[in-house]
Amino acid sequence: MIDSLESDQSATVVITHHVLDIHHDDYENWLKEIGSIARSYPGHLGVMIIRPIPGATSAYTIVIRFDTRDHLLAWMGSADRNRLIEKVQPLLMEEDRYLVQSGLDFWFTPEGIKPKFPKRWKQSVLTWSAIYPLVLGISLLVEFLRRHLGIADHHYLQLLLITGVVVWLMVYVVMPRYTRLVHRWLHS
Repeated sequence: MIDSLESDQSATVVITHHVLDIHHDDYENWLKEIGSIARSYPGHLGVMIIRPIPGATSAYTIVIRFDTRDHLLAWMGSADRNRLIEKVQPLLMEEDRYLVQSGLDFWFTPEGIKPKFPKRWKQSVLTWSAIYPLVLGISLLVEFLRRHLGIADHHYLQLLLITGVVVWLMVYVVMPRYTRLVHRWLHS
């Protein structure tokens, strides 16, 4: 599945693989190969691999980032990538799954420049300073509306609503504006 992104924006593909237990070593070798080949494509900005945590998770997640949507699509449709996917398929429990999306790092990248990410601690402070008041405010609003409308207290349903509204506000309203406001500090 590929979301519609503007051609001048950076783009990321997030690939999820569930590897058969007996093939983890082969898969690790495959990861080295795909990383090396992806780096040779125009506009490549980086590869990040999130390995499973024994006893907690079972999926590998590969994040490959390009400077434009067109460069990403060229990689995704390339003969090299198709060959690599055919090669890895016997090692997997299920088919190759991927999603093109923007993530937290995109909140911290001004439009029109090559991505240079601020220090992680600054990203954390900025994100926390935006999330805390949103969670507090939305929680109070949901609780007020629940009581005013006489709706029964459903803790998990309220959390679902609160987190959904907070995430939507963070992605579409708060962080794009907030990062522009504190850009100088964030990138100093």
